[in-house]
Parts: sequence; structure tokens; C-alpha cells
Amino acid sequence: MIELINSRIIIISGHYGTGKTNIAVNLAESIAKSDKKVCIVDFDIVNPYFRSADNVKELKALGVRTIIPEFANTNIEIPSLPKEYYSIFSTDEYAIVDVGGDADGAVAVSVDNEKYKKCGYTMYYVYNCYRPAIARPEDAYTMLKRIEQTSHLTFSGIVNNSNLGAETTEELVRNSFSLADKLSELSQIPIVATTALSGFDIENITHIENKTKQLF
Repeated sequence: MIELINSRIIIISGHYGTGKTNIAVNLAESIAKSDKKVCIVDFDIVNPYFRSADNVKELKALGVRTIIPEFANTNIEIPSLPKEYYSIFSTDEYAIVDVGGDADGAVAVSVDNEKYKKCGYTMYYVYNCYRPAIARPEDAYTMLKRIEQTSHLTFSGIVNNSNLGAETTEELVRNSFSLADKLSELSQIPIVATTALSGFDIENITHIENKTKQLF
């Protein structure tokens, strides 16, 4: 995962349920384990089911600074981030920004798009061909463009994180390759990694750990 870090600020975005938060947490932990300072910003404030806020204890134990919604892990769902969020534009630490799903979630970063551009950033599109709304590469491409238009930022890489949770098999991962390639062709954006859980013996795979809670 550390090979995906080519700028100080990394933005993770994509469709709901593609595994964005798992990618974000794995990235933050990879940086922390390389003895670099890193924070993770939980900007996934439109979907309460998968949030990096749920991993606060584990992240802090590794030395990862967490910036989460003020009412995270409570019964109050208000899209509010603490003032310390703006420190990512002035500090020298790495920052992983976990953005909410679809164009709706991208609104959060659009407000500060000029700050991201000034500081420099890399934005990755997390793709999961087993999500019905983006099962076709053409639909995934439409989603990608909508996120770019809303955020006023551009993607520079695609992370193929195609999976069906606990039901994922090596065959399912391999079956995603051609669809991810088609998305890359449509968007003219390279696939920077294909991820799968540790233990899968698949060529050219970036292994990750399951760091997010499961719905089922």
C-alpha cells in the first residue's frame, strides 16, 4: 500500500460500499508503520455504516492522528468536522482523506478544492464491480466523472477493490480484472492497485486487511 503514497495528501473517493474506508485505513496504517507522521480525516459524513471513526482506537495505538466528525459514534448525525481539519493544509504530516460516497460525499472536499490544489494531492477512485450501481464500467465511469465535477478535483488512479465481503473468492477477484481494465480505458486513468485480503494467492495483488465493521 505504501507505494500508493506519492503526495502528502491522499483523497479516497468512489461509490458507496466499494470499500473506500478500508482502503483509507490500510493506507494510514501503512504510513504509520513506516515511521512517518500521518493523520486520517473521516469525511465520510453522509454514510454512517462504514466510517474510519469506527477504527479510532486501533489507529491511535499506531500513532495515527484521527480527525473525525464531532458527533461520530453517537446518535447524532450532523455533518460537522472539528477545526483541526484545516491543519492538514499547513502541517508536514501525511493526510488520508476518506470521502463520502458518490457526488454527494464529494461536496465536502469541494469547499476547499483550492486548498487541496495549492498543497498538492492525489485522489484515488475505489472501484468494486460487484456493487450493482457500478457493475458496468460505463456506469462506474459516469460516477467517476460526477465526483470530479462536484469536487472540482481530478482522479489520478483507480484502486480495483472488487469484492463481495466474506463471500469473496479468488475467482471473483480475477473476474474483475477485465472490467477494471475497461473502466481504465474509458477514463484514461491507470489502475494503480488491485486489492484483496491477505491469504489470496493472486498475481499482482496488493494485500490488505479487513479494517472496517461488517453489516452482515
